[in-house]
Amino acid sequence: MTALQAACLLAVALPICIWVALSDMREMRIPNRAVLALAAGFALAGLVLLPLDAYLWRWAQLAMVLAAGIILNAVGALGAGDAKFSAAAALYIAPDDLRDILLLFAACLLAGYVVHRTVKLTPLRRLVPDWQSWETGKRFPMGFPLAATLVIYLAAALVRAA
Repeated sequence: MTALQAACLLAVALPICIWVALSDMREMRIPNRAVLALAAGFALAGLVLLPLDAYLWRWAQLAMVLAAGIILNAVGALGAGDAKFSAAAALYIAPDDLRDILLLFAACLLAGYVVHRTVKLTPLRRLVPDWQSWETGKRFPMGFPLAATLVIYLAAALVRAA
């Protein structure tokens, strides 16, 4: 990924990822509008930034990740919003980076869980006392680590390419 591609895709994804992370922690849901905005942002930026074959392959990735997400949702392993967001985020990931993105997601998931559960037990919780994610028991707002994964991936691509 070139520096221009990474910078443009990061500029599109960053505000949407912030929206997704905050919404999921606040309401335990990822708005469909956010997922559509992420996909629409790629639809426009990717068409300009990527060769046609790479652009089309990214849409195939969306379909594959969405299919996997639907199955994971059906067995109760993943929320529907998480599945849809993951599919839209797949548009931003270079096909050769699958291993790296899975490792990055594992790290973000672990870090996100530790941070979320730690803040839940500290006075910092008073800053946002009405977040539903504080009261969900075993459920966890996956939008937080999913969004962080995409942002860190694109930021790292920008740093590597610069």
